[in-house]
Amino acid sequence: MKDSVLTYKPKSQDRLIQCVAADGMVRIAFIDGTNLVREARKLLHLSRVATAALGRQLMMTVIMSADLKGENDLVSTILKGDGPAGSMICTGNSRLEVKGSVANPEVELPINELGKLDVGGFVGRNGKLSVVSDLGLKEPYVGLCNLVSGEVAIDFANYYAASLQRPVLIYLGVRVKAEDGSVRAAAGVFAEPLPGCPDDVIDRLQAKSDEIAHFSERLDAGETPEQLLESAFGEFGLSYVGEREPLYRCDCSRERIERALISIGDDELSQMIEEDHGAEVTCRFCDKKYQFTEEDLRALLNAATMREDDKE
Repeated sequence: MKDSVLTYKPKSQDRLIQCVAADGMVRIAFIDGTNLVREARKLLHLSRVATAALGRQLMMTVIMSADLKGENDLVSTILKGDGPAGSMICTGNSRLEVKGSVANPEVELPINELGKLDVGGFVGRNGKLSVVSDLGLKEPYVGLCNLVSGEVAIDFANYYAASLQRPVLIYLGVRVKAEDGSVRAAAGVFAEPLPGCPDDVIDRLQAKSDEIAHFSERLDAGETPEQLLESAFGEFGLSYVGEREPLYRCDCSRERIERALISIGDDELSQMIEEDHGAEVTCRFCDKKYQFTEEDLRALLNAATMREDDKE
């Protein structure tokens, strides 16, 4: 297919568009997450297949983050399959700031039998999907289900059906350039029938799965999110509720890393001092490196010891 001039035109921002349809009986969210997936790829040095896999998970985490209400509320999604990716973690807040990590970001796999990036083989088809919602209560809520495909969108749809008893339609797609892995487009759709939605509307909604399966390609070719939404869901009567900008943003800091080092305990800190005479800590979400000298670690060891004394 000939590349459209619009394909590589820089966009000012990503968009999460929220709608209702079918007289308020269906809620729909569309995400153009091209820029945030590009940022994740750059920061984490992701392979092509890792970009596609983590990009899908990041967009779904944005969609779920849109339901958060409190300023400090967080949602984390964890994919832990038996593929070479290892553990994949994404976290989002109510401001639609997300970050993610994958244990083995540089692993590359051959194209699958369909000629596509083998996301399912990368994630693994056996394992668990966990969703942790920290809403400021005494304990976070943890939802859990088995992976069914490793393709991410199908696994999240299964999570809603199996853990929450909510039938949803989910599409998540990331297009990358074969030559260098750069991100061409990233799009996602979430459609959920609300309680009381007629069965025939639910059936018609589920029948849209093939139609939305090429949204990232069509976004790459220059169609707008509004055009894509109208083409798939216009028959239900769309009402646009709002629009927000999702961002890839890591909130790591030296102070946070210091607290993490203190929390590992006296023995491990002492081992770092005696054997390594310092430490380099890399943030898993942005690859930023923090250097700690032997003197820095001794100060943290003193702080850890004082904290233990205070507990007694």
